[in-house]
Amino acid sequence: MALKRTKKLTEFKRLRELAGLTLPEAADAVKVDLRTGYRYERGETKPTKLALDKLRELAEPRLMPLTSAANNFRFIDLFAGIGGLRMGFESIGGRCVFTSEWDKKCQETYALNFPDNHPIAGDIRPYSEHPERIPEHDLLVAGFPCQPFSIAGVSKKNALGRPHGFLCDTQGTLFFDTAQIIAHHRPAAFVLENVKNLERHDKGRTFATIINVLENELGYHVQYRVIGSQSWVPQKRERIFIVGFREKTDFDLNALKVPLAGRGPKLGTILQHPDEVDPKYTLTAHLWKYLQDYKAKHTAAGNGFGFSLFGPDDVTRTLSARYYKDGSEILIAQNGNRPRRLTPKECARLMGFETSKRQFKICVSDTQAYKQFGNAVVVPVVEFIAKAMKPHIEAALQKRTSKKEPVRKVTRPEKPAALMYG
Repeated sequence: MALKRTKKLTEFKRLRELAGLTLPEAADAVKVDLRTGYRYERGETKPTKLALDKLRELAEPRLMPLTSAANNFRFIDLFAGIGGLRMGFESIGGRCVFTSEWDKKCQETYALNFPDNHPIAGDIRPYSEHPERIPEHDLLVAGFPCQPFSIAGVSKKNALGRPHGFLCDTQGTLFFDTAQIIAHHRPAAFVLENVKNLERHDKGRTFATIINVLENELGYHVQYRVIGSQSWVPQKRERIFIVGFREKTDFDLNALKVPLAGRGPKLGTILQHPDEVDPKYTLTAHLWKYLQDYKAKHTAAGNGFGFSLFGPDDVTRTLSARYYKDGSEILIAQNGNRPRRLTPKECARLMGFETSKRQFKICVSDTQAYKQFGNAVVVPVVEFIAKAMKPHIEAALQKRTSKKEPVRKVTRPEKPAALMYG
């Protein structure tokens, strides 16, 4: 019986990831064929010293320590996904000092695009239990998942004469872990991102609980706003952003002037040339017939369910994490042929990860790539918010003193509710 191999990070793979190279790119860089590159990666063959030295050389410029100047603020990236929030705040000079993302495939994409002097942490709960393990930081950014809270609303418990707060209102949720880290480190500011419907979840009680914790228990000055993406990318995607500053500032999230959506780019600006698109992205005859029949059935019943077809002059619906199933929410019309799905590269462009000025590398399967982009934030929207926050973050850092603010204690429940991602 064959022995089961133990998975471990080989030196070749470690240096390849630090250099931000895919395996084919690394094999080409060290002048070996792809098969040899795979053997190096898996530890089946010992790489030459020359090969490892080459990867170190390629990794070194990407790992140069950033200056510790006052305006080079430090931030942490929680529930990081593939790094959309990070890209936004790096664009204004921020330095990411800690990353947490539990999904292994997201970690692969993140590591390929963001070489770091720190490893990617997985489950955030051990760090919220011991927040001193997280480096000091000036800004916290988090795309925390929206989960059902353990008890519905502060007002209900007020009526019942029960205490409310962290222990009662947010136990078992990932927001609880985020709040614990804020309570311990007291960063100058935070930015939280979530789906638009967070405001209306459980008749608004979930959102009221979140704001209560941030404002009344943590003492931050909090603002929130739903912002659509049409001004920057050809996609209708609305997300809520919650911004908090520890000290009062003149920052006004709702006063920010969003560019007119009608003047935003159209789909044709992000589509690849037809010659670059693999035929595998064209729907099969069977799937196309199924989607047409499904839409006809619901149209006859007076429902709006079914596929959506788009051309180069259109703006798409929201890209979702289920896009890998059939692509029905965003199908691209093709002359003389059945429609096709977007390619992963087009998804990267539709979400603003890849532009004419920056590349974004994809190392995972198409299925994983669709899930990752469908769960991501639109990068130019974050860049817009980050640019507006920059002077206020810098002003907050200038007021930083050697005297630390007392840590606020938060009691974790002994038996938290079951953790649910999604």
